[in-house]
Amino acid sequence: MTKDQCFFLGHIVSKFSFKGELQIKLDTDEPELYEHLESIFVDYRNKLIPFFVEKSNLQKSNLLRVKLEEVDEEADADDLLKRDVYLPLSQLPKLGENQFYYHDVIDYKAVDETHGEIGNIKFVNDQTLQALFFIDFNGKEIIIPVNDRFIQKVDKENQTIYFKTPEGLIDMYLED
Repeated sequence: MTKDQCFFLGHIVSKFSFKGELQIKLDTDEPELYEHLESIFVDYRNKLIPFFVEKSNLQKSNLLRVKLEEVDEEADADDLLKRDVYLPLSQLPKLGENQFYYHDVIDYKAVDETHGEIGNIKFVNDQTLQALFFIDFNGKEIIIPVNDRFIQKVDKENQTIYFKTPEGLIDMYLED
């Protein structure tokens, strides 16, 4: 299993007990979907290592307490601290018609109500307070916030997202 076949689930942030239990800070809006996992992949020295989950339960809103098979001592748990956790893409929940995962819309065509086709989505930066679409328009970069008010329609079949952006937003990037 490679990272491009997986999605980022969270980060191991702490130990919970002296018996090898760990806490994973989940990176999701719906942590309850991941409370009863059978297995996870841990990024260990740039390789995804599978671990079976013996038991797990949701602590606070996004902290998942897990007991992994063969992680029975504090030293074993210490070795996994600060590591990223992944799941296969096949375990992503199904989405509604106008919903999407960021990795799914890479290379989608971007069409603005006023400007027409404005290029292709190159990536989505979700590491900022507001997630952002980065769109390549003939070598120029256009940045549009990921905001339901700006997205009119997601056409998955034709790989196109239709936008209605605030007046002046697109023009700001097209000016020389």
